[in-house]
Amino acid sequence: MSHGSVNSLTKKTIKLRGMSLVLAAMLSAGASAEIVERTFCVWDPVGAGGPVVNLIKGAVTKAIGWGVQLKLDVYTDEKVAANDFKAGKCAGAMMTDVSVRDFNQFTSTFNAVGAIPGNEELRTILTTISSPKAAKLMREGHYEIAGILPIGSVFIYVRDKKIDSVEAFQGKKMAVLNNDPVAAQMVRRVGGSVVNSSLTSFSGQFNNGSVDIIFAPAVAFNTMELYKGLDSGGILDYPLLHTSLQIVIRHDQFPEGFGQHLRDYSLSMTDEMLEVVAKAESEIPPHFWIGIAEDVKGNYSEYMRQSRIALKGEGYYEPKALKLMKKVRCKYSPTAGECVQNDE
Repeated sequence: MSHGSVNSLTKKTIKLRGMSLVLAAMLSAGASAEIVERTFCVWDPVGAGGPVVNLIKGAVTKAIGWGVQLKLDVYTDEKVAANDFKAGKCAGAMMTDVSVRDFNQFTSTFNAVGAIPGNEELRTILTTISSPKAAKLMREGHYEIAGILPIGSVFIYVRDKKIDSVEAFQGKKMAVLNNDPVAAQMVRRVGGSVVNSSLTSFSGQFNNGSVDIIFAPAVAFNTMELYKGLDSGGILDYPLLHTSLQIVIRHDQFPEGFGQHLRDYSLSMTDEMLEVVAKAESEIPPHFWIGIAEDVKGNYSEYMRQSRIALKGEGYYEPKALKLMKKVRCKYSPTAGECVQNDE
């Protein structure tokens, strides 16, 4: 063998050994990457086989790639789930935006009355707040909002079709979930009577006549069997507010960047969620919808604007969130009267 051949072979051997060392280091790093297990509290009114649990299963699969094995702990009572999360019994939780108010005022404000009028505005808002640039707004103390999943507009369900205006709400018994102070304030503002309720009891209260009015999205119509309370009543065909399920985590119990990964994934689910909402709304029989005259809609709109301003002043709505939503509304409806006003 020539001297040149020996040198060539030696160089190849050194190169192969170098590649082997790099590969070994990569394998070693992969082997040492630890998958941490974290308990995740999930509220689902149906239980372990319900729609919310099925919804979160996709995130469970994705989370493994982000270094976390999520162990689901399912609750049929949202208040218990929120309290257990607050007590540290789970590292993350999925709950409605009403319960999220205890953990992040900014994102809980997205259910402000009349603040998100349509799906285009909703998509723009979710895209904006899911950006890494908005990450600091997602954290409040130990908590971080790691995803928002829209579940549709909330409508006003009434047991009597004559209850079709703000004036007609006076003296009526209205269900308020979990003593929510914002909802209670809204009920009092229209002269209604507050009846404490929960997600496990409000449908029964409505169906048996214990309350005259409830507030719920279309997805609850069949799930909660709300049609049983509508023999002489209906649903006002005017969205009151937009509601969502939100994912909250204790950010110090997850790998760095986990919250952003989950927000990106949640954002990718938006269209799928809106399809579910649209289907639920289309499945409500037409005779249940109560049409609202255009002038009455204008009254509702102004009433809700004044309510947002008042509730902001009382510390219930976060000003930055209200400002963002108004900016988005005016992007799509620049000639609206509110766009030249500076009181929100």
